[in-house]
Amino acid sequence: MQSIERKVLLRAPRSRVWNALTDVKKFSQWFCGDSVEGVFAPGAKVHVKASAEQGGNFDIFVQEMQPEHLFTWRWHPGAHDPSLDYAKEPTTLVEFKLADAEGGTLLTLTESGFDAISLARRAKVFGQNNQGWDEQVKNLERYVDQAA
Repeated sequence: MQSIERKVLLRAPRSRVWNALTDVKKFSQWFCGDSVEGVFAPGAKVHVKASAEQGGNFDIFVQEMQPEHLFTWRWHPGAHDPSLDYAKEPTTLVEFKLADAEGGTLLTLTESGFDAISLARRAKVFGQNNQGWDEQVKNLERYVDQAA
């Protein structure tokens, strides 16, 4: 229960997948459906306004961007808990790695760092994000197919 990994073949060129991941307007269309404030750039903080069903509002702290290869960010995993002081909470690292593959782009999504989350919260937020990434990968797959 330290990391989540998904591998999926997306039937789209790397440039289309990259844009879906890193253009905040496109990202908001498949990831959360609500507004995203800011721009994805290394060192940036991007605020996402999401419904309670989607875990509530959250921030993404962009780490690294290697165009069409690697996009990483940190965030506080799981649904928003108003009783927590997130300034004192550890974050997890989300990595999107893109590679050419026959028929499209191979996306490897990894979220790691759950071992730093308190035992009291770890299983719950791991379960929420594990299920959430299943849904988000499907959303991304549909989005890049429609963007053709």
